[in-house]
Amino acid sequence: MFELIKAGGWVMWLIIPCSIAAVAIIGERLWSLQKKTVAPANLVPQVQQWLARHELDDTRIRLVRESSPLGRILAAGLANREHSREIIKESIEDAGRHTVPDLERYLRTLGTIAAISPFLGLLGTVFGMITMFSGIGTGGGDPARVANGISEALVATASGLLVAIPSLMFYRYLRGRVQNLLLDMEQESMRLVEILHGEREQEAGAP
Repeated sequence: MFELIKAGGWVMWLIIPCSIAAVAIIGERLWSLQKKTVAPANLVPQVQQWLARHELDDTRIRLVRESSPLGRILAAGLANREHSREIIKESIEDAGRHTVPDLERYLRTLGTIAAISPFLGLLGTVFGMITMFSGIGTGGGDPARVANGISEALVATASGLLVAIPSLMFYRYLRGRVQNLLLDMEQESMRLVEILHGEREQEAGAP
């Protein structure tokens, strides 16, 4: 492995950290962006149960807020449950805007790695070609130097693509997962608004 890295030239010492960072980001985001972690399916039913039993207090709202990203959004609406429907929706939307950066954390870095890795490979290719032609141009051509130049060019190009391709694939996949989670959280939030609105309508019409 070390010989292969050495054959790729000094550009490999830029590509290797990119590959390590990409693997770390992909693993962390796959773990963090699980639906059960971001938008638990039982959260809104639990809140609805507390509301029906008149057991929702500041302590339970804090538990909801600390449970998940969806919980932070729902807690914002629950904290304003005594206000109008418009204020509840505004508070939920504001909390949602603050939650999006947490879900997209590190994805911009992963996209950058996917974009620059082929260029790093191309840079290694250029230096490999320079080495090769330098070997050809000095002393009638040194076969060892020409071979080293070709090897450096090919290894650098292949390494850059091996980092870029999976990085781009996972970047697209994780962006899609974030969008799906945001849609799920939006649906759950609107469901809570309807629950709270129904509670207010029932209480307003009660004798």
